[in-house]
Amino acid sequence: MFKKYPPQFWLMLLGLIISSTGTTMVWPFLTIYASETLSLPMAAVTSLMSINSLSGLTASILAGSMVDRFGRKSVMAVGLFGAAVAYFGYIQASSYWHFAVLMLASGLFSPLYRLGSDAILADMLSPADRVHGYSIFRMGRNIGVALGPMIGGIVLSSNYSFGFMGAALALTLYGLITLLFLRETLVRDPNAKPESVRDQIRVYRQALNNKPFAHMVGAFTLMEICAALMWVLLAVYLKQNFGLPESTYSWIPTTNALMVVFLQVFITRAIKPYRDTQVMPIGAAFYMLAMLIVGVSNQFWGFWLAMVVLTVGELITAPTATTFVANLAPPEQRGRYLGIFGLTWHVALAIGPFAAGVLTDAFGIRSPWFAGAVVGALAVYAFALLDRSRIRSELIS
Repeated sequence: MFKKYPPQFWLMLLGLIISSTGTTMVWPFLTIYASETLSLPMAAVTSLMSINSLSGLTASILAGSMVDRFGRKSVMAVGLFGAAVAYFGYIQASSYWHFAVLMLASGLFSPLYRLGSDAILADMLSPADRVHGYSIFRMGRNIGVALGPMIGGIVLSSNYSFGFMGAALALTLYGLITLLFLRETLVRDPNAKPESVRDQIRVYRQALNNKPFAHMVGAFTLMEICAALMWVLLAVYLKQNFGLPESTYSWIPTTNALMVVFLQVFITRAIKPYRDTQVMPIGAAFYMLAMLIVGVSNQFWGFWLAMVVLTVGELITAPTATTFVANLAPPEQRGRYLGIFGLTWHVALAIGPFAAGVLTDAFGIRSPWFAGAVVGALAVYAFALLDRSRIRSELIS
């Protein structure tokens, strides 16, 4: 297997593990830090995540043109160094607007290095090897997600500055690896006309006119709102209301990552005999159940169980939905369809945590989780409608 991929592949995998370990030392706990530093209502704290996600949404739309115009390596390096500066800036952040600027910056830079990395992989690997290559990278990212919160839970309990410095150094190291050791993989066509942002938006609009695809994007966004609540709100919810410190909470995201690493292949094989649209409502039901479990739980093991349940749903829906989109898209527009599909997380992150903050301030600490369960139920219903529409179209054809 090691000879199957070029050395640059393994070097990028190493950089990915380092950078994801560094960023997840801090990211799951960022709402705790902001809440304790600013002493503002929950709606104000969670609005910072909306700023981050909206800037990430904008950057994701622009990044496609940038990696094709300026090269994968240079855009990737700019994203890594820019994100490192943003993480380092959190050490001195003391006001809402200081946090807002840093959230805006990190949202703009993060998609650049992620999309640059994805483009380099696509350039390096043959079509037959890409699925396996991306799977290895997903596993590498989750190794970082497993390690980062465990380290962060220990480090941040004493001093958040060490965590921010660790994240900045990890991103800087990956940036140096990119600049010094990676080669540019973009092969420029001298006759090709650079694609404008307007051209990209036109292609996006055409993709969304595909009704099954638009239906999938809507259903998946509803489900991702539940995931956004779990990843953004849960840490501060546990510390403020149940006194669970960062070191205890860290086992919850680590459990998610370990389940992805060790169970994804098994789950994928188990659901393979069934229609993709048949299993996605089942996966969404796990998200709904996870919200209910958090809403009624008072102790660590209840919250841990909620993450286990949600992760089972993730293992069912994440690869299945991606495959559905890839198979649905015209070959020449497959990248764009997958790009739009990837924006669902940014949309969910913009809506979910902020709405949860408003609900918390207005109706109490448990209200966001019961509202999340309602959103999860809507996701189940939307996926079921997609399956029914799929069956109906197959019968007609």
